[in-house]
Amino acid sequence: MPTPSEALADVIGASAGVLFDFDGPVCDVFGGLPAPQVAVELAGIVATRAPSLADRARATDDPMEIHRLSQEGGADLLAAVEAALTTAEVAAVKVAGPPVAGAVQALKAARASDRRVAVVSNNSAECVREYLELHGIAGAVEVVVGRPVLRPDLMKPAPHPLLAAAAALDVEPAATVLIGDSTTDVEAARAAGTRSIGFANKPRKHSTLADAGADVVVQSMEAVADALASAAAADQLP
Repeated sequence: MPTPSEALADVIGASAGVLFDFDGPVCDVFGGLPAPQVAVELAGIVATRAPSLADRARATDDPMEIHRLSQEGGADLLAAVEAALTTAEVAAVKVAGPPVAGAVQALKAARASDRRVAVVSNNSAECVREYLELHGIAGAVEVVVGRPVLRPDLMKPAPHPLLAAAAALDVEPAATVLIGDSTTDVEAARAAGTRSIGFANKPRKHSTLADAGADVVVQSMEAVADALASAAAADQLP
């Protein structure tokens, strides 16, 4: 049975495209502007425009869940919540702090290994691009696939964003690997026919991601960076 490092090397070695989830592997999106604060704002919009959904909106502190819920209130409510969420995300990434340790090295190592690189996120493409530019790493990412506009049903765990990223990179889905920190990432990867690397940035996530079917689970993005750097070095051997 391969060791975790060998399993990681195998997954990386079989991949021509590397897809990075954003919130977790690259950035702590709501590290400076707490998600519950954003959820309160979004719940207020829901309560005003669709009072019948108010209690359900106020029962969660997850902005993404309120966004999903808002589609039950019709197109106008969905558009209003999505616009407010995108504005909040852009504001949040400006105060989110530096990239996750090892993330920049992993992005650059992926490019150095001649692999195609995308960010695939349930956050808005606007906030992803804002953050990449702010931290000078936009050049390491070829494609950004953010939250499908006005289609929360197509967000991960649906395979749509991964398939869109693979198509944009001109790589077969089976030749890509998604690095994500949630079970929805792993589920999306399985549905899309891609491999997945679970990033267990909290101890309890290791077993959760493994049980969800991640091909390998790592506890640091530095491990991913090292595996990609080793792949790049191996590719340059005569």
